[in-house]
Amino acid sequence: MALTKQEINRKLFHLFALLLPVGIFYFPKIFGISDIMVTVIIGLLLMIIAGVEILRFKYPEIHKIFQKTFRSMLRKEEGETITGSTYFIGAAFICSVLFSKDAHISFMVLSMFLFGDAAAAIAGQSIGRTKIGRKSLEGSLACFMLCMIICFTVFPLLPLLLDAWGGVVPLPLIFITSFTITIFELIPIKIGRNFTLNDNLSVPVIAGLVMQHLYPFFS
Repeated sequence: MALTKQEINRKLFHLFALLLPVGIFYFPKIFGISDIMVTVIIGLLLMIIAGVEILRFKYPEIHKIFQKTFRSMLRKEEGETITGSTYFIGAAFICSVLFSKDAHISFMVLSMFLFGDAAAAIAGQSIGRTKIGRKSLEGSLACFMLCMIICFTVFPLLPLLLDAWGGVVPLPLIFITSFTITIFELIPIKIGRNFTLNDNLSVPVIAGLVMQHLYPFFS
């Protein structure tokens, strides 16, 4: 499958979503606001975006404007369903609540998912040959490798991020978290016969829980 301009535009736009993990971890430190206030802001953003989604499904005129504005970034199925970006904002909100005392975990898992998901899509569409469901082995390997590289080379260099962990992410935890993101990005989580969790919502939360609960064993 050839890599499309639409998918490239989509992933470039998703890089703006990095403001969410940056906001969760760094805004309280830079601007002196509370962690709770950041969660409230993300919650309000989620309500606004969800409201837009509801309105576009209810009113054809709004749906046409939405489609015209974001056509270059929407996948075909997102014309009739909630967009991945909305689900990701939901994941950021849940992470900010669950890991309110471990904001560095929210930063890491949200960032890893954003870059890993982008790598999986770009590699899968450009060089993917071995299909696994709707995705590819090559895309999953790209996701896994990029998550590992980010943990090894980027996170230790970011100011303050790993102070609570002595400046490093334990190697076994890097491997397990990267693998968790890769597997759940690849294999959809189904609840019953007709409902599938969107990976933009589920993967960062699951990876964060894995990281939070396993860190004490490797520290």
